[in-house]
Amino acid sequence: MRFRGFDCLIAMMLASTTISLGQAAQPAVKHAPAAATSPSSGKEMFMSYCASCHGKDAKGNGPAAGALKQAPADLTSLAKRNGGKYPADKVTSVLRGQASLMAHGDQEMPVWGPVFWKMSQGHEELVQMRIANLNKYVESLQEK
Repeated sequence: MRFRGFDCLIAMMLASTTISLGQAAQPAVKHAPAAATSPSSGKEMFMSYCASCHGKDAKGNGPAAGALKQAPADLTSLAKRNGGKYPADKVTSVLRGQASLMAHGDQEMPVWGPVFWKMSQGHEELVQMRIANLNKYVESLQEK
């Protein structure tokens, strides 16, 4: 009887340790303020703001992708999924936070419009420039 209780205690300790290790191995998304980038460089903005989730190649395989509830979209196939036409207006509305996306659930993807607004100190023309240049860069990544 005495050994049975000891065996039970050992089993509970192993289970507890296994659960703790499993939880510790879960990747987490680190939230940090967006670094300032040039509003004229879509590529620089993409690498600074988007690549951590969408990947440098924009295929949805960035280093933070595994920590998200939903896999990031493959941004290189936007035109392909839209009948061959790049959906610039939709991308703009997503960046501004005006489109609701099922994949983004509880807003895991930052809404860049307000971030760009703050970064640009409220100058709407700079916000528009940032979104337009980021949009043009994503468009340049489309599969042929």
